[in-house]
Amino acid sequence: MALEWVVLGYTAGAEAIMLLFLTLPGLDGLRRGLVTVIRSALKPLLSVVPFCLFLLADIYWKYETRPTCEQESCTPSEHIHHQKSIMKSQRNALLIASALLLYWLLFSVTSLVVRIDQLNQRIEKLKRSE
Repeated sequence: MALEWVVLGYTAGAEAIMLLFLTLPGLDGLRRGLVTVIRSALKPLLSVVPFCLFLLADIYWKYETRPTCEQESCTPSEHIHHQKSIMKSQRNALLIASALLLYWLLFSVTSLVVRIDQLNQRIEKLKRSE
């Protein structure tokens, strides 16, 4: 079960790097190429959304079927195992939330950059026509 979390982590990392490159100042010469690459990568990255929903359902199912560990009904090692399981679930839920948020930010910022480029081209066209 660890492979899907690794894939989701790498995907979130790639989204963060693309978002960082897209928003860094001083990369105006590379921005057009970056926008093209990112826009072509957004459609395959959309598969993150159902994947995250599946993993969220998996976390919920594990939470519902997890044996409870009361104060005196379990040994210290079982209690530690229970706490580790809760921590992993919380970490994985945070990873899911960050991957979805980064995808949404990447989509929004890319759309804004494309719109700004279109408006700049329109302004230049109007200046030339005057």
